[in-house]
Amino acid sequence: MRGAVNQCNYVPGSCADVGMCFNGWMDTASPTLRDTLQTARKSRRLSQLELALRIGVSQRHVSFVESGRSQPSRELLLAWLLELQAPLALRNVALQQAGFAPVYRDSELHDAVLAPVREALGHLLQAHDPMPALVLDASWNVVQMNRGAQWIAITLMPWMVQLPQGQPINLLDAMLHPQGMTSRITNLEEVAPAMLAHLRDDASVVPELLPRVEQLANQFQSRLGNKRLVAWPRQMAPVLTTRFATDYGELAFFSIFSTFGTPQDITLASLRVEHMFAADTVTRQVVMEQVRGF
Repeated sequence: MRGAVNQCNYVPGSCADVGMCFNGWMDTASPTLRDTLQTARKSRRLSQLELALRIGVSQRHVSFVESGRSQPSRELLLAWLLELQAPLALRNVALQQAGFAPVYRDSELHDAVLAPVREALGHLLQAHDPMPALVLDASWNVVQMNRGAQWIAITLMPWMVQLPQGQPINLLDAMLHPQGMTSRITNLEEVAPAMLAHLRDDASVVPELLPRVEQLANQFQSRLGNKRLVAWPRQMAPVLTTRFATDYGELAFFSIFSTFGTPQDITLASLRVEHMFAADTVTRQVVMEQVRGF
């Protein structure tokens, strides 16, 4: 994913349960189609009867396909995987296991076919400026940032100015850094459980994230001391706000994530845009003043 929009571009390093199973299989023996379909259905907690009713076949046929006694048609297999909300990469694998050609592309973001997508992403980032916005992939690599995101990153992590031009940035690694962004969070007891739940959900699709996620959990627990990492017990605001200690005083943000509604490309399915919004007037004023001259 390279050179997407004329902003700040970095080159990096769903059904969550299905993703975990798929990646786990690839680390061991190669799965068969029956393995893929059985595990995908069970991860969605659907019975054979429920799945059969949803895709318009008999329970007997589902059983025969899952046991390897029957071969599904290409059209049935695609409908089957769509109903199970299988990741696009897993759908391609299942199609190949059944002897069919893969359907979904795995493009680079700079490919000509994704030019409209790059334009859309650039528009989203620019339109949100001066408030921070950034594009992340499934591994939490930063693909693009607007000016607001560059400013908040350097404000929270001044050491980033020493990174070489074009240095790849991984947001999870930035959190783990001793002087990383999470070291500035003033309401960690409130934010940490939700943040870890989000990261663990992502790690179920990208298992290589899990060791770093658990390392971050240990880091949070160390900072919180005897306090347990549990859901925040008191009455909360309608949206979770993250508060940071900065040289400009405490800044507070909440986030909205945007994804492609019907991605037909594996790369696009992995991307999301985080839009950070000021949670109070003071934060809004500071960001607008500082980013203007950034």
